[in-house]
Amino acid sequence: MSAIQFKNLRKEYGTLTALDGVNLQIEQGEFFGLLGPNGAGKTTLISILAGLCRPTSGSAEVMGHDVQKEFRIARRLLGIVPQELVFDPFFTVKETLTFQSGYFGVKNNGDWIDEVLFNLGLADKANENMRSLSGGMKRRVLVAQALVHRPPVIVLDEPTAGVDVELRQSLWKFIGRLNQEGHTIVLTTHYLEEAQALCNRIAILKKGRVVALDTTANLLARVKNSHAADGDLEDVFMQIMNEEKTS
Repeated sequence: MSAIQFKNLRKEYGTLTALDGVNLQIEQGEFFGLLGPNGAGKTTLISILAGLCRPTSGSAEVMGHDVQKEFRIARRLLGIVPQELVFDPFFTVKETLTFQSGYFGVKNNGDWIDEVLFNLGLADKANENMRSLSGGMKRRVLVAQALVHRPPVIVLDEPTAGVDVELRQSLWKFIGRLNQEGHTIVLTTHYLEEAQALCNRIAILKKGRVVALDTTANLLARVKNSHAADGDLEDVFMQIMNEEKTS
C-alpha cells in the first residue's frame, strides 16, 4: 500500500488545465520531492489531496483511502503545511495546538505538543498570542499544527519560503527524525539545494504533467559528464525544462 497515490488525475478550471492526467505513487517512508516552476500544478495537487478542491476526473488516495469517498479517514492520516500564513488571532500558540489536536479527536496531547514546540524553537512562545508573532514564528506554528496529530503522511508546501536559516535547520532536523521513524514526507520547494540534500526521489511537474520522476541520484546522473561535470539539481531542473521546450 502506497502512502499517496494519484491516478489519472485531472483538474480543469474552464479552459485552463491545471493537472493533465497525473499518475504518481509515493511509497511509505519516502522523503519525496515535488518540484516545478510556478503554475506547474503542485499546489493544485496538494489541494486535491487535502480535500480543498475536487478533481475533474481521476482519484487521489492517502494510505489506500480515497480522499473523496473516505475523506474523514484520509484527513486523519495527513498533515499539511500550506504556503499561506493562516492563523487565529485570538489564541496563544499552545491553545492553537491544543484546539488542533481536538479537531482530530486527540486527547491528553500535552507531552507531544511540548515536544513539537521544543523541536521547532517555539517553547518560549507557547503562551504568546498568535497575532504578536513574527512571520517566521507563525510559519513554525503552521508546521506544528500539521504535526500535532502525528500523521503518517506529512506534506510541506514551501515550508521555508522567506524564513531564516535557524528555522530551516531546526525544521529539517526534526522532519528528518520523523522520516527516520517511518513518516512519509512530501516536500515542495524552490530551494533546490534542500530537495537535493533531503529527498530520496523527485518528481518534476510542468504544465500539469509529470515530466521527470526518478531517484535524486539518477536525476543527478543525467548531467554528469556533460557541460556541468559537477552538476547539481538546479542543472537537472533547467535541463529538463529546456528539453520540454524543444520537445
